[in-house]
Amino acid sequence: MGQVMSLPEYKDAPRVFVIVDNGSDHRGQAAVSRLHDAWPNAIMIHTPVHASWLNQAEIFFSITQKKALSPNDFASLDELARTLLAFVDRYNQTARPFNWKFTAADLARLLYRISAHEHAAQNPAKLPEAA
Repeated sequence: MGQVMSLPEYKDAPRVFVIVDNGSDHRGQAAVSRLHDAWPNAIMIHTPVHASWLNQAEIFFSITQKKALSPNDFASLDELARTLLAFVDRYNQTARPFNWKFTAADLARLLYRISAHEHAAQNPAKLPEAA
């Protein structure tokens, strides 16, 4: 992140949106504050936890970074654009539809477990008194 944010086009930009998943290293106000303290113009945007299309977009960007943009030593923006477009063409020839397996029933079960956990935390069981 520091390598990217040190480039003038990012360092001098009024805002830079950093899209992250909800992994433990990105979660919570502490992560938002760490990013802001390091780069005040960076704004952390979290993908929704069960938003499959956003997660797939994030995966695509990760693949693009690893397969097409590293190392990032392009001679010009035109060369970068050509590289990205060629990668998208290659990727589209081999890409397969994503079969999202998280169903409405899975969501209902997850919400039930969360609700039960919150209820248990708010109403702890009373322990028997010692004799």
